[in-house]
Amino acid sequence: MKALVCKEYGPPEKLVIEEKTNPVPGDGEVLVDIKAAGINFPDVLVIAGTYQVKVPPPFVPGNEAAGVVEAVGTGVTRFKPGDRVIVTPLSGGFAEKCVAAEKLCLPLPASLSFEQGAGFTVTYATSYHAYRQCTQLKPGETVLVLGAAGGVGITAVEIAKALGARVIAAASSEEKLAFARQAGADETINYSSASLRDAVKELTKGKGVDVVYDPVGGELAQMALRSLAWHGRYLVIGFACGEIPDFPANIALLKEASIIGVWWGTWSNHNPGESLQNMVELAAMVESGKLKPRVTESYPLEHYADAFSAITERRARGKVVLTMN
Repeated sequence: MKALVCKEYGPPEKLVIEEKTNPVPGDGEVLVDIKAAGINFPDVLVIAGTYQVKVPPPFVPGNEAAGVVEAVGTGVTRFKPGDRVIVTPLSGGFAEKCVAAEKLCLPLPASLSFEQGAGFTVTYATSYHAYRQCTQLKPGETVLVLGAAGGVGITAVEIAKALGARVIAAASSEEKLAFARQAGADETINYSSASLRDAVKELTKGKGVDVVYDPVGGELAQMALRSLAWHGRYLVIGFACGEIPDFPANIALLKEASIIGVWWGTWSNHNPGESLQNMVELAAMVESGKLKPRVTESYPLEHYADAFSAITERRARGKVVLTMN
């Protein structure tokens, strides 16, 4: 099989495609013939060796994919060969075949393509967990989403709207904002041409927003924190701009605001039952048409460098995936 291999930490350009022996499922494991795999910003950090969890090289990156079950190990009861599945391995997704524990596999909803399924789990699960468990988002509340057209940002817009919130999408271009409006954003802010804080103040008539969803970090974080309403909640999702913000504690004090870290992967490992229920609820929202996963860029495995560039240069609107075979 072909696999994308990280032989040493560094930029995506250092990755190489190699021929590897097909993996064999062990006890409780499923072998999946991968059709598509999703790329996320944390993948860039993983191959650079700067993510919270380090995988020693050489390894095959990629922690979300979709495909068809080829074989199962002993003790597997939920899947059989021929089943369409979404798989979230700890690594190994950027390959033509991948082995993962049965508990890391989910049925691929019939309404989703392999490309959509490959880009579904990490981003949608992160946003849903952020709203459900981390902040208990209520209908009628106002949410400000930064980086609203990116892979995780667009899911934050879409899910918040589906949960009954008023959504203000913020991004760096009119093209990205138009994409966010298609996903359900009520209002938009172009923070490359307007003050984020002033725009929020105007749109909320001085009240501020109830929730900030921030996968960007940097100087925008400071302005967004100051845009919170009384008892507002600030969701720390990630730092796509590369700069981790230093939050002024006095702002949190004056607003009695909460700054909440969101790390779906670790939470899911600690709460597998709740995590599975979240995925069941998300799948139901997909089947009902409330959510429509958006894959805007699809690249064959051989063009992995172009796919990663869409992420690192922050050009991506929606999800970027690699396709196999």
